[in-house]
Amino acid sequence: MRHDTIEKSVNLMIVLIIVAISIGGLIEIVPLMISSDANEPAENIEPYPPLRLAGRDIYVREGCYNCHSQMIRPFRSETERYGPYLTAGETVYDRPFQFGSKRTGPDLARVGGRYSDDWQRLHLTDPRALVPESNMPAYPWLTDNMVDGELITKKLRTLQFLGDPYTDEQIAGAAAAVEGKSEMDALIAYLQELGTNRKNRR
Repeated sequence: MRHDTIEKSVNLMIVLIIVAISIGGLIEIVPLMISSDANEPAENIEPYPPLRLAGRDIYVREGCYNCHSQMIRPFRSETERYGPYLTAGETVYDRPFQFGSKRTGPDLARVGGRYSDDWQRLHLTDPRALVPESNMPAYPWLTDNMVDGELITKKLRTLQFLGDPYTDEQIAGAAAAVEGKSEMDALIAYLQELGTNRKNRR
């Protein structure tokens, strides 16, 4: 088929573009769907407990992913700064994934345990009190907002339906696990565990 024929026919061009994208998509996606490395949890990786799940949802809701990636790539410059590179098995319970390469702030994939709870609380309330050059917004309202136990219970039930291995006992105890906890508590709990179960991997 001549090149100029394709260029002059809009409909033919659209069909060929769709075919090309479909083939490329299948080549990229299908292997991931059947790969155990992408579908099976890595060692020590478990579904989020209720408080951390609430914190993760707050992290997504507040748009933290716009400035902080959670994807350490297998480059020396990244592994020396942030720690071991991220593997697919670490993110099997993440919906949606927190991948990305745009970093207005540092990558958070291995931030867990690097700072104290008090440091995290102050940093989230007033970032410039700890990092004067920071352009991160403050999130003081998280201290006043409480975690909704009923909503977390529904989320765990939905995730169980989607295949996450939550037990009925875990779901039944979800509301009690977050009772009296603020959104600040939940977000700190989420941040404090990021990467801690894989930090020793080399």
